[in-house]
Amino acid sequence: MLERNSVEFKVWGRHALFTDPLTRIGGEKCSYQVPTYEALKGIAKSIYWKPTFIWVIDEVRVMKRIRTQTKGTKPLQMSGGNTLAIYTFLADVEYQVRAHFEWNEYRPELADDQNEAKHHIVAKRMLDRGGRQDIFLGTRDCQGYVEPCKFGSGTSPYEGEGEIAFGLMFHGFDYPDEIGEDRLHARFTRPTMINGKIVFERPQDCSVKKFVRDMSKKTFSKDRNLLDVETEIARLEV
Repeated sequence: MLERNSVEFKVWGRHALFTDPLTRIGGEKCSYQVPTYEALKGIAKSIYWKPTFIWVIDEVRVMKRIRTQTKGTKPLQMSGGNTLAIYTFLADVEYQVRAHFEWNEYRPELADDQNEAKHHIVAKRMLDRGGRQDIFLGTRDCQGYVEPCKFGSGTSPYEGEGEIAFGLMFHGFDYPDEIGEDRLHARFTRPTMINGKIVFERPQDCSVKKFVRDMSKKTFSKDRNLLDVETEIARLEV
C-alpha cells in the first residue's frame, strides 16, 4: 500500500560500493550486486531528515544492468600513509526508490514536531533540489545524484527475468534511538529481486541480528541542535 507520506526518487552515479560495514574495514572491498537497505536509507536521510521520524525503504528497482569494475585505490590509514587496495565497484548504476517516514516513538520529547504534511512538503522540496546533503552510493568515494521520479516508470533490464536471490546480505543498523536500547545491532536479510524489483523486509522483521557494541542515543532539543518543521517551512518561503 502506498503511504501518503511516500517519496519516490531516482538515484544514479558512475560507481557504487555497497558492502557489509562489519567486514569491510581495510583491505580489499567488493560491492554487493544491489544496494543495501541501510545505503538507501542514508540517501533518504541526505535528502531530508529529522530525529522526529525514521525513513522506511519500501522497495527499489534496478534500472541498469549490474556491472562491476575493479580499481586500485589508496585509502588513508588511521596510522597515517596509505597502501594499495583493490576495490570492486558497481559501474554506471541507476535505481528507482520508494520510501516513507514514520514517527520515532522513542523520541517523545519531539512529539510537538510531528506534523506529517509539513515534513512531507519539506522532503519533496529538498528532493526537487537534489537533496539537502551530498548523496553517496555506499561510500564517499561514490558520488550520487537524486531527482523525483514515478516509481515503476520506464523498463528495468531485468523485466521478465523472474527471481534472482542474493543470499544473506547486510540490511542495516538498529540504532539506540530507534529501538529504545543503549545498544547497536546489525541486521541481515535474504533479498530476492523479482523482475528487477526488490521489496525490502521491514527492520523489525529481520530475524538475523548481531550485537555490535553499547551505544547511547544523542539528545536533541529545539533551538539547541534541532530546527522544528515550522522553522523549516518558514525558511522555504523566504
